[in-house]
Amino acid sequence: MGAVKGEGALDGGWGWMIVVASFMAQFLSFGSPQSVGVLYPKWLSAFQEGKGMTAWVGSMVSGVALITSPVCSACVDNFGARPVTVFSGVMVAGGLMLSAFAPSVSFLIFSYGIVVGIGCGLVYAATLTITCQYFDKRRGLALGIVTTGTSVGGFTYATLQNELIEMFGLEGCLLIIGALALNLMACAGPMRPLNLPGYYLKQRAVLQRTEEPETLYTKPTAIIIDSDLKTTPSSADNTATIKLLILKESTELQDSEGERQGGILSCSIVARAIKKRMRPYGRYLVEAVELLQDRIFIAFCIAIFLFSLGAFPPVLFMEDVAQSEGLIDGIALIPLVSIVAMTAGIGKLVLGVLADMQWVNSLYLYALTLTGTGAALLLIPVAKSYMGLQVLSAVVGFFSGNWSLTSYITTKIVGLERLSQAHGILMCFGGFGITLGPPVVGWFFDWTQSYDLAFYFSGTCVLLSGLLLFLATLPCWNRMSEEGNSAAKEDINTSQQPTLDCDKVASVA
Repeated sequence: MGAVKGEGALDGGWGWMIVVASFMAQFLSFGSPQSVGVLYPKWLSAFQEGKGMTAWVGSMVSGVALITSPVCSACVDNFGARPVTVFSGVMVAGGLMLSAFAPSVSFLIFSYGIVVGIGCGLVYAATLTITCQYFDKRRGLALGIVTTGTSVGGFTYATLQNELIEMFGLEGCLLIIGALALNLMACAGPMRPLNLPGYYLKQRAVLQRTEEPETLYTKPTAIIIDSDLKTTPSSADNTATIKLLILKESTELQDSEGERQGGILSCSIVARAIKKRMRPYGRYLVEAVELLQDRIFIAFCIAIFLFSLGAFPPVLFMEDVAQSEGLIDGIALIPLVSIVAMTAGIGKLVLGVLADMQWVNSLYLYALTLTGTGAALLLIPVAKSYMGLQVLSAVVGFFSGNWSLTSYITTKIVGLERLSQAHGILMCFGGFGITLGPPVVGWFFDWTQSYDLAFYFSGTCVLLSGLLLFLATLPCWNRMSEEGNSAAKEDINTSQQPTLDCDKVASVA
């Protein structure tokens, strides 16, 4: 596993191969989950389960992919992007093929929702991490291109899965889609790391170690005593120092040795082994707590949670809104979900380019996208025509392209060294929002038999997330902290130099 070294590897060269491979990886892994709405009616008719129970399949695959992000990021840190992407190909392909033989919806929740979801989470963490490593000045553009793979995959797989279902049935469709997902292993080939991951560094250190391991317990066998003795003229062989060797082989030592080996020694070995194994996990938790103490980062996490809670469910229900309101009969030639997917891809590219501009603050740009999404969601119940819903869907989709900014902003907040861990925590917040969003919106619809209150709730959550992030990043917070620090320094200087202040007062008098 060769590593690419040097600053020349950044912002070009092999980095564009990384972008192409990462784009295809997200295309192949997220294509089916992003177009799960095509499979949803087929599962309803095949298993005769309720809509709420069947909807958990699509909700779990997206939620699990983000909730498991901390674990996936830790895997990327330890093993690298290439092995993780290969393993994710096995997970995604295996889960899709296993879903073809699902006997119930509960099995689908496991095979499609959990197994495929974990595979998608591994791909997402690996592709974003390796892309951020290869790009600095053009990082926003590169991330925009990579994350567009999910939108292009959702738009393409929607039509592809429809055709495959017509030709081979639901089972044949899932088997073919799973076979296509095996190409994720080929996408892992170009992902050469800039630096060797932690696991390989540990293995190299073990191989290069030449010192003997330190023994846990050493039996004292001898004691050397130095004593100064007076010499006599008649004994020429006598020296100033005589070394006396006293062997310790008493029965008391032998008895205590057996006790130590049976009790204290064994306990110390186990304790030391457990401590050595748990040290990385403890360090990870300490670093996670330090990240969550950062004001901007915790505000970013809460904003992601509220955005995922409010913006994800309405996209799934927009077409049903149009049909229930009588704005369209049947299914449109270009469904609203497809409009959202197309405009989201455009938004990822445009927002990625804007983030690279020096005069653009990426945090304020992200807060602006949250505000625009919330305003569009609040206007959906007011729209009385299908054209209006199409326009609002395009606006929601364009601003939903802000997912391409998450890694970029995270790097700005915590730095490239802690990107994987911070991005995993961030995606965990988003995963909980996506998982809880559809049940909450469904509960509002069951309670009121209308989507109006559900969309008002969703729009309010997204607006609050934008307002929270905007307030948390105001410059006044930094100014207040700087003034507090300067005042504290002045107090310290005053307490440490009382004589100087007295001299100043005396001179003025």
